[in-house]
Amino acid sequence: MKITVLMGGLSPERNVSLSSGSLIAAALRRKGHRVLALDLYLGVDKTKIDSLFTTNEESCHTVSESIPDRDELIRQNGGRELPVGEGVIEACLAADAVFLALHGDIGENGQLQAMLDIHGIPYTGSGYLGSMLAMDKDIAKRMLRSEGLLTPDWLRIDAKTPPNTEDIINELGLPVVVKPCSCGSSVGVCIVDTADGLEKAIREAGKHEQYVMVEKKIDGRELTCAYLDGEALPPVEIIPKNGFYDYVNKYQANATVEICPAPIGKEATEAVYKATKRGFAALRLRSYARFDYILDADGRAWCLEANTLPGMTPTSLFPQEAAAVGMDYDELCERIALSAVKK
Repeated sequence: MKITVLMGGLSPERNVSLSSGSLIAAALRRKGHRVLALDLYLGVDKTKIDSLFTTNEESCHTVSESIPDRDELIRQNGGRELPVGEGVIEACLAADAVFLALHGDIGENGQLQAMLDIHGIPYTGSGYLGSMLAMDKDIAKRMLRSEGLLTPDWLRIDAKTPPNTEDIINELGLPVVVKPCSCGSSVGVCIVDTADGLEKAIREAGKHEQYVMVEKKIDGRELTCAYLDGEALPPVEIIPKNGFYDYVNKYQANATVEICPAPIGKEATEAVYKATKRGFAALRLRSYARFDYILDADGRAWCLEANTLPGMTPTSLFPQEAAAVGMDYDELCERIALSAVKK
């Protein structure tokens, strides 16, 4: 197949996306597919698109480590926000399928999915509706709770006009977890146990986006469970060596102990499987996703959020879960790519 792998973008998770996308492109090329690895905003020469699809693992013609300047891109586009780079849609139309290796922003919030749908382009992962629902943590938690899933109590806060911290503490208690409503990879996430810390954490999370979620912290074991083509994969237990599972601990090698399958017993494993299946359906997701949980001392699985485009870096959890059922990295990437064509 001819496959365009989209990566990069302008979100705070750009570097993670570039890592995921480069690995995915190499894996698909090893499987014999002709692949074009493409940075979402850098664009490509429309007259050379076909020649850029290659099985050469070392080839990555159109990806840059440097972050594109958003203001300059807008200026070049006549003062309008640029949805994608020059020639990107043409490169997607030229492919049999598009592999979305993006994280955050337009790549996960449904905007890009809607654009591809309009052009009739098959792509990996969930559609625009499921992507939008899952990306907004406040909406996602409302949907999950409406389906009977356990999720910690929370408040959605406008960072520009936050309420009195005393009111938040009276409703949720301490400690709490503060996070931007629509970022991934634990960007802007902070655990706080004081009123002063809460005010500061809301300000910091508000630097990433206007709306912030303050969530009651549940004590317990941290788990994640992936769902692939109608089947829940063995959950992973996540044990950071220091602090909590923040951005650094997620992507720094050897910063976290990850055990797959998680040693939580049959009953708890089945509870996580059941919650993952119900959550996947509640959020209108398709193909694959990953759900994060806290397993409390009573064996209850509290769902924190869903990730519609799980990371595919060397330290990512989704490939570990696939490996636990005998699926290597290259096979996983190909299976996801083929699912785009099937749907």
